[in-house]
Amino acid sequence: MEKETAVVEGTDMHLEDVFNPEETFTVEMETEDNEIGSPKSEIQCFSSEMGEGSNVVFSREAPLISKEPRVSGVCSCSSTKIKSHVVAMESEIGDKENFGQEKKLSKQDRIELGRMFQSAVSCHDWKPAESLILLADPQTLNDALCITLDSIWFLSTQQELDGITGLIKKIIANGAYDFTRAALRTSFLASCVSACQSQTMHLEDTVNVMAQRLKERLKECNGDEVLKAEASAKVQKFTEWALKCIGFHSRCQANRDRVIQSSIAEIQLQLSAFKTFLDLAGNQLTGKDFTEAFDAACFPLTLFSTSFDPGWASGISAAAIQGLLGMLVEGGADNVNQCFLEASRFGSTELVRILLQIAHWNSLDVDVDLALGFASHYCKIGTMECLVEEGNAIAFLGPLMRAAERGCMQVVQWFVKRGCRDMELCLALTAATSSSQVDVAGYLLPHVPHHVLAALSIEILKAAGERSGGSLDGVAFLLRSDFLGDPTATYAVADSIARSDDESVAPELRAFLREHWSEAAYLDGLKQGQEHYLNLVRVLNWGGSPISLRDLPGPLRVAVAYLPLYRECVATGGHIFSQKQRGQLVEAVRKLGGGSLEDVSQGKELLAVLEHYLPPFLVHTRSMP
Repeated sequence: MEKETAVVEGTDMHLEDVFNPEETFTVEMETEDNEIGSPKSEIQCFSSEMGEGSNVVFSREAPLISKEPRVSGVCSCSSTKIKSHVVAMESEIGDKENFGQEKKLSKQDRIELGRMFQSAVSCHDWKPAESLILLADPQTLNDALCITLDSIWFLSTQQELDGITGLIKKIIANGAYDFTRAALRTSFLASCVSACQSQTMHLEDTVNVMAQRLKERLKECNGDEVLKAEASAKVQKFTEWALKCIGFHSRCQANRDRVIQSSIAEIQLQLSAFKTFLDLAGNQLTGKDFTEAFDAACFPLTLFSTSFDPGWASGISAAAIQGLLGMLVEGGADNVNQCFLEASRFGSTELVRILLQIAHWNSLDVDVDLALGFASHYCKIGTMECLVEEGNAIAFLGPLMRAAERGCMQVVQWFVKRGCRDMELCLALTAATSSSQVDVAGYLLPHVPHHVLAALSIEILKAAGERSGGSLDGVAFLLRSDFLGDPTATYAVADSIARSDDESVAPELRAFLREHWSEAAYLDGLKQGQEHYLNLVRVLNWGGSPISLRDLPGPLRVAVAYLPLYRECVATGGHIFSQKQRGQLVEAVRKLGGGSLEDVSQGKELLAVLEHYLPPFLVHTRSMP
């Protein structure tokens, strides 16, 4: 059969485009004409890239469609008009051969009956609605069950509760059987209603927020782009249906732009109606059904959560969804932890708060430490704070090390400010060093106590070299920073590893330290400095250049000889230089007549002496500490 679709395009849709005040809405379910009853909802599972978290449920619903102009300014219903339509339909359907237990309505009759039933329920005209139930075939009864169940999230009086629960009982007694679709659909709708009751959320905003957040969420997930596009279209279609439904009921409450916030008493009535449905469904709803309904209720909140008012989860707006989720858990939903992890991964802080409460009330375990790992991996700082302060997450080491490895400074700073143990800081420093995240390593280094660095210095360098992945920039940064706070000690540690025969030392690390940071490297630097000076003397004495170096001023001759070495050392930066550079500097200062080198044996002093002999206009501002 032909399917009517309605997709929200971008952010250009205005409120009047979604909720036409001149339309009344009913529901057309997508079914095959040759089937009796509604097929199972099409479920599309889309998992997060981490391989954790819940499966997101996408139920396939046709949009609310318009069939007749509205009669009144708020709800298009007239008791007399509905009754006249009922009589007409009774006469028309009664003439058909398949009327009775085996009756099956035509597509047009089913749409017309559904439209009239929607109008009757919206206007709380219970008797015509009951009359229409008697005319429905099994498939239309399933549709009527969905329509009636959807309306419970908008009821506000005991009389409305009695009318709606009476309809639910009658629909089920007459043969409605698709409890799964009804449960998933109304759970999704209840979540959207709760989200739209946020004081900062208007219905027009909701369309744009949902579309944008859905795009962002799918972008963060791995998977085939075609499948992601199909998933996006299905979710957007069902969400648009939910928002149209909310808009229609809001107009019936004479509130065009915002969903009226229910009182605690009204929410209790709504939850009572849902409980009645669950009791009537009985064992027709399985644990899997409750699990999927729980998914359906959580999914919209992961998209809306960043737009909620602060503290939304503890306010009246969230009371209905809290009660709904609680009943689904009591019914057998076993995916609280999965939804909790997914909410943490996407930074849906208010949903995380709700699920923490659900877990507490039902004595369920949720993995707050793993959730903290997910939130920190995606830099969801607000969710991290919630997990630590309200969920009592204490496992900082893993998330801290992964943040250090990735160079996520904001997360590293957050953990450090929250308070980390000395060994956690040391291991995070090692992780940052091994992945050459020098900015993070530079931030962490002052926070690691000196006695810890001194005791573990060799192990830190060995571990960083082993996991370096080919780049030893992090190791070089630690050494140049004089991470032990004593140049002699820092040089000694590097030389010890360079000369070690320990098989646990990565060959690349040993070769790097031998070439640049060992005592042998210092001697090699001295030798290179001597050879460089001899080459310079040869040029002065026997060079064939028409420009005689002897005729240049002394500072320019020094620049020709040692400016490259000077600039290399300045570019290197740090507190100390490698042993090889240090040897070259010592020899250069010695040849320039820098006097006794006993008091100027370290990098900064040696470079200052060399700088003294260079022309001022060639000396750059140095970055040496």
